[in-house]
Amino acid sequence: MSKLWQARFFTTVNHLRDLPKTTVPEIAFAGRSNAGKSTSLNILCNQKGLAFASKTPGRTQHINFFSIGGAHVAMHRKDPTNVDEIRAMLVDLPGYGYAEVSGDVKLYWQRLLGDYIQRREQLAALILIMDSRRPFTDLDIQMLEWFAPTGKPIHCILTKADKLTRNESTTALRQAQAKLDSYVDEDGEGFPFTVQLFSALKRIGIEEATAKIIELAGLDQDEAAEQAERIDGDEDGAPQA
Repeated sequence: MSKLWQARFFTTVNHLRDLPKTTVPEIAFAGRSNAGKSTSLNILCNQKGLAFASKTPGRTQHINFFSIGGAHVAMHRKDPTNVDEIRAMLVDLPGYGYAEVSGDVKLYWQRLLGDYIQRREQLAALILIMDSRRPFTDLDIQMLEWFAPTGKPIHCILTKADKLTRNESTTALRQAQAKLDSYVDEDGEGFPFTVQLFSALKRIGIEEATAKIIELAGLDQDEAAEQAERIDGDEDGAPQA
């Protein structure tokens, strides 16, 4: 079972001062309001109602945190999470659909989101959700350029790949990788940016995305340690010759 299936709502914040005091790695999910961010989060965590999409694009202004570890899905939602056992956080950032919001709200969103992704030490990586048919909008580019100076990884998930033909999928992936490769630091070195195709409907790319997120969150190290403990336990319990 994927460790992402352990995801459980932890808290929601509307101001940076209210961010969790936890020190575990955070993997943030960002994207336009209609790019399929909530759907992607839900299918990766195997929970239909974990992340909610606003009925009015751009209206959700909160940052939602979901814990990995410290609780399990079968627990009642009101049961407390054991904070000491949390191993990582999945962070659902506000979708940046601006059509229905005022200028003041846009500025507030920019400050909240910009400050979080540029200054949050616990933020280990960004998952950028984009519609495979319309990737790298102006707002997607802004997100990339906000985050790039941190030097941390970005993994781009191109959703709705089922809407593309095989040739279109190949072209979209190649062009997206070329776009990401065009970003270099002041020494001319490329940033740790990766990309994949994804479809919640056809279940394309789920295993690839899961493995990448687990790696970025350092949860693969936990799995390796757990496996080593199991092996040691089996050896200790084995009958002596």
